[in-house]
Amino acid sequence: MNRRALRWNLGIATALAVSSAMTAPVIAHAQGIAIGRAAPVAELPDDFNGDGYSDVVVPVPSATVGGKAKAGYVAVMYGSPTGLKASTKQVFHQDSAGIPGVAEAGDAYGSSVTTGDLDGDGYADLVVGASGEDGGTVTDAGSLAVIWGGVKGLSGSGSVTLALGDGAYDRLGRTVRAGDFDGDGALDVVGVENYLNLRVLSGPFGPDGSARSTVRITDTEDMRLLDLATGDINGDGVTDLAAVVNSVDEYDWRHIRYWTGTKAGLTGPVSVKAANGRRLQGGESLDIGDVNNDGIEDIVVGRAVDGYDSDVEIPTANGGMITYVPGSRSGPVGTRAKVFNQDSVGIPGVAENNDAFGESVQVADIDGDGYEDVSIGVPGEDFDGRSQAGSVVTLRGTAFGLTGTGAKSYSQDTTGVPGVAENNDRFGTAAELVDTNADGRAELIVGAPGENADAGSVWVFKSTSSGVTPTGSFTFGAGTLGTVPTRAQLGSTFN
Repeated sequence: MNRRALRWNLGIATALAVSSAMTAPVIAHAQGIAIGRAAPVAELPDDFNGDGYSDVVVPVPSATVGGKAKAGYVAVMYGSPTGLKASTKQVFHQDSAGIPGVAEAGDAYGSSVTTGDLDGDGYADLVVGASGEDGGTVTDAGSLAVIWGGVKGLSGSGSVTLALGDGAYDRLGRTVRAGDFDGDGALDVVGVENYLNLRVLSGPFGPDGSARSTVRITDTEDMRLLDLATGDINGDGVTDLAAVVNSVDEYDWRHIRYWTGTKAGLTGPVSVKAANGRRLQGGESLDIGDVNNDGIEDIVVGRAVDGYDSDVEIPTANGGMITYVPGSRSGPVGTRAKVFNQDSVGIPGVAENNDAFGESVQVADIDGDGYEDVSIGVPGEDFDGRSQAGSVVTLRGTAFGLTGTGAKSYSQDTTGVPGVAENNDRFGTAAELVDTNADGRAELIVGAPGENADAGSVWVFKSTSSGVTPTGSFTFGAGTLGTVPTRAQLGSTFN
């Protein structure tokens, strides 16, 4: 979810909840949170040390830890007045002091992460999914755990498990997101289990990780949940949840569904409809943000995978595509959706099979003009005789929505960018937009998991009023983090 929007949503919800609770009885809570009124929330949902700068998490679920292949870890770097500081790095895994569990082969610690102030102490916390975690004798049940933030940042001390999957291969933790889905001012956490169910943990959370309540939401249409994003897509101040899904019976026909946040929690789902009345084509990745700056957030979906039978009906899917769906007071408006690919006017490159345009999509204001922009990963991009070297494209937000005008492309061969583009680097597999220096412009962070024989690396680009700039960009990998590089695929995911 877009960070600015989450801060705004939680601020509104907190103000409403505190106002309505002025006459409620105050009962001491173990963490100093009064029952019957909302806890304070961190100013930024990704500021772990409360210094006013967003921090960055790099999950590496394929990494080897203690000789255990694919045990996984998460790396953290902190923001500052000059941006992201590599010198502040921390690495957490299940053999780290205080972290629940034990590093085991295939745990995939860091399968997905989300951030936010779960305990209401004013510091953002980190929720980490481990989709391969076994629950006793239950294989790949999956888990969600929290690492608490504080004045010194994240610490494994007191870290606890929030939830375990119930069944074999539930893989809870494959996808996790946070938002205030009931508008009470306390952050909630939602994870996907068994690809089909949502598991919602309602906050505030106790120091032992206990949630106020837990509910499961099952899609009666038997839809597989491919990715989730949170945001306010109807402008009512309560966080909503969107997903890209596909049918178990019709694998290639993907579409967009959403659950509306209400005082009673999430309600729905509702499918976004196109102008022809059919479900609007979706994809595999999505994010939410206010692209047209109307105060209501919009949905951006990436469909990177091509070669489906349904491509006959959707020629823009060639090489991958993205779909922009504006929000409104009544929710996403599929009839006003815009579709872009590398053949769209203004977008660099040419749409070709397996470009994977849309592998990752992120929404945030890159140039500080008040309109949120979009970064798009194109990890399958071929150029200069190199296959799947990869690139990232940025599109601008405007009052009329997303536009190809002024689009820019970046790769390892862009002047000023460290490194050299090589076969199978897959630069752009994951990308993140984060304002780590609090200047109102999000920096671009890009992963290339194929770099250095699948060791992987991450690039950090600064932003200006003209957008992303390669000037001053830098890269880091396992050497900086002090981790095992072998087939870690660092940069394969950020959230």
